[in-house]
Amino acid sequence: MAGYTKTHAQKGLDAELPAIETWPNQFPSYEITIEAPEFTSVCPKTGLPDFGLLVLRYVPDKSCIELKSYKEYLLAYRELGIFYENVVNRVLRDVVAACKPVKASLTGVFNARGGMNATVVAAFTREDGFGS
Repeated sequence: MAGYTKTHAQKGLDAELPAIETWPNQFPSYEITIEAPEFTSVCPKTGLPDFGLLVLRYVPDKSCIELKSYKEYLLAYRELGIFYENVVNRVLRDVVAACKPVKASLTGVFNARGGMNATVVAAFTREDGFGS
């Protein structure tokens, strides 16, 4: 972990971001998938840009995510220094806080850097919470 600090590891986790708005759900028992193929953020140590695909899957309860506000929320990461793992977990937590789904997962597929790809998956269920 040469040169990486706790500050690097926590960077971006408490950043103020735009609110994710919701609208009332009209139907029970279905899944919504939202793909953001042009997600960008910045490495908190090097300042180099990171690119990836974020795929959100959730089963709504009483609220659905309003897509324009979700897009604006994700665009706020463009200049934010944050690790891939933190992106995926922070976005999922913010989505769950906004719409309180029955279950949700977020997959981040990040472009190759240094010859390596990274895929990060985080999940939530109402019964088990995060990490299910």
